[in-house]
Amino acid sequence: RALVNGPSIILADEPTGNLDTRSSEEIMEVFQRLNREMKVTILFVTHEPDIAAHTRRIIHVRDGKVLTDEQVAEPHDARKVLSALPKAEDWEKVDSGEIRR
Repeated sequence: RALVNGPSIILADEPTGNLDTRSSEEIMEVFQRLNREMKVTILFVTHEPDIAAHTRRIIHVRDGKVLTDEQVAEPHDARKVLSALPKAEDWEKVDSGEIRR
């Protein structure tokens, strides 16, 4: 629903909270695509450093004050991370004992 009116900015509070790794990367891929293709600015609030690493800028805030504001030289590309993850059917085989990792 947030995308229907073509927003210029999206505020995302813990958008990957309580999600598994694959689902988190899928969400990040959508946000990165929106930013890249539609020029939507995305502001994340997260406690997850691996999710923050997908962004081009990380601002650390504590007690309402900015502690640091850093540029990320090489943000993680969610498409590449997703392609390196085991497929869902592989995890089902692991869970069933068919494959051991």
